[in-house]
Parts: sequence; C-alpha cells; structure tokens
Amino acid sequence: SESVHIAILASILSLIIYWLIRDSHRVRNLSGKHVFITGCDTGLGNSLAKWLDKTGFCVIAACATEKGSQELRSCCSLSLKTVDLNLADSNSIARTVAFVTEETAGKGLFGLVSNAEGTAPVAPTDWLRIEDFHSVLDVSLLGLIEITLKLLPLLKKAEGRVVNLINAKSLMAFAGGGYSLSKWGMEAFSDALRREMQHFGVKVSIVEHGFSKAAVANPDVIKRHLLRLWNRLNPEIKHSYGEKYLVEYAKAQRSLVKRLCDSDISKVVKCMEHALIAKYPRTRYGAGWDAKFLRLFLSYAPSCLSDMLLHMTFPAPAATGRAVPEVVINI
Repeated sequence: SESVHIAILASILSLIIYWLIRDSHRVRNLSGKHVFITGCDTGLGNSLAKWLDKTGFCVIAACATEKGSQELRSCCSLSLKTVDLNLADSNSIARTVAFVTEETAGKGLFGLVSNAEGTAPVAPTDWLRIEDFHSVLDVSLLGLIEITLKLLPLLKKAEGRVVNLINAKSLMAFAGGGYSLSKWGMEAFSDALRREMQHFGVKVSIVEHGFSKAAVANPDVIKRHLLRLWNRLNPEIKHSYGEKYLVEYAKAQRSLVKRLCDSDISKVVKCMEHALIAKYPRTRYGAGWDAKFLRLFLSYAPSCLSDMLLHMTFPAPAATGRAVPEVVINI
C-alpha cells in the first residue's frame, strides 16, 4: 500500500515537472512574424501592441480612431503598422483584411488577438431595446467572428494562433444587455474553433481576465447610459421600478466598478504574450486571482448562491416592496 502511494505521488510530481518544462518552451525567430491586434486605441490592446513591438514582432494594430493610431505609432518602432477598423462595418473589415494580407506578403499571419468592447448599456433587461443589444453584439461578438473567419486562411498558412480576450466577470450575467452575451458567445466560438483548427496547426487560446480600469467604462459614462435608458421608458415601467431604484442601481454599479477594477494590466499582457510566443500555448488562461476564482465559482457553485449574492448587491424594484440593502451598495 505504501509503495502504491509513493508511485502515485511520483507520477503526479513527474507530470507537474513535465508540464512546467513544456510550458516554458518558446517559439524561436520571432522577428518578421506578423501579429494582428484589434482594439489598440487604449487599454489592453494598446499595451500588448507596444510590448510585442519591442520583442521584434511585426505588429499590425487596429484602431477605431485616427487619434489612437497616431499616438500608438508615435511611441513604437517603424515596423508597427496601424489600420482603421470598425468591427460593426463589414466593408471596414474587408478593407482591414486586404491590408493585413498585403502586409504579410505571402508569409501568412502568425497571431490574431481579438480584443474589443462594444458600447455596453448595462441595465435591467426590460429597459432595453433590440438596438441596445446590437450596439454590443455587432462589435464584440459578430464583428470579431467575421474578421476571424476572413483571416483564417492567413492563420492556417502560417500555422499561427488565435488569442481571444474575455472578461471572466461577464460570465456571471449580473445585469441585462449584450455584454455578457458577447462574452459567452466568444467562449463558445473559441472552443469550437480550437477543436477544428488543431488539424491545421492553428492554436486557439482564451485569456480570461477580471475587470480592469483599462477595459471598463468610466462610472460617469455608465451613469449617463442609465439616465438615457431611464428617460425613454414608458410611465408604467418607471412606476414599477421607482426613481429610488435608478439612484441605488447606479450606486451599485459604481461600487462594483470601484471594488473589482484592477489598475495593473500587466498580468493580462503576460498571459497574451505567453499565448503568442509559447511553443505549446495553454487552452485557457486566468489572468489574476479574481478571474481564476470566478471560473471555479461558476463551475461548481449552485446557481441559487450566485443569484443570492446578486440580489444582495443590487436594489429591488419598488413594485416588489423589498427593502434596499443599504449596507451593501452604499459607497
């Protein structure tokens, strides 16, 4: 019995050592390999573009504004190229794909990093209209899927890799709107793509990260979205929620952003870098303890527990008669 236990422990230790050695292997000769990154005006995409430019990659950075393109080019090498991209516009996507094809000059595309956040009104579902969902899904889901599909031939040619960024906290649908829908959709798309593309040598990774100040809208912007949605509601829905609900809901959102946002985005950038330069990139990365914890929580905790936590965090509509938990949402 003792010899069996020793054998099991030795096997586990050997597997851990093997995984650590395998995980440390890196791709050689990065110089001249092309990586295309979306959402590079600010935040995670911007930081990754600068980092990869220093490592010798030929970076093609997609920006939504000319200002973002100019600022990025001003602090990077001449090998970094920028392109204007509107993920909600198929014509813009087609022009970007043509630009990437020309820049790679028959070499293929070594890396595609999908990073995009659509305008996200986060509010009770019955405050929303279908166009509010489109404003998010057209960019953060359908736009990313479309550009990935059109770049697959280049990725297959280079036996490259796809890295999709997903906010782990959006996997708990804490409010209505298209934000969580887009992230759940990208999880499913990434899983299917990974299994299918492995036959062609293309590796697909998901980087799950927590909220960061670089990837979350300013609390004042969130409040403006709420006020815009509230002002267009019909009197019946307004009465069912009550004006106090609007005030407390805005406070709860602001409190969540303050408590959960991390100013350090380097851990996310390191995960994206590993997914691109590791010889054997991982299937899924958890960038930060909060992302790892949330993945475990969603995998094993019963739904009634997550529902209870959210009910304690957000106020109740006036029509329910339930008291607002002041101690939880006051800031």
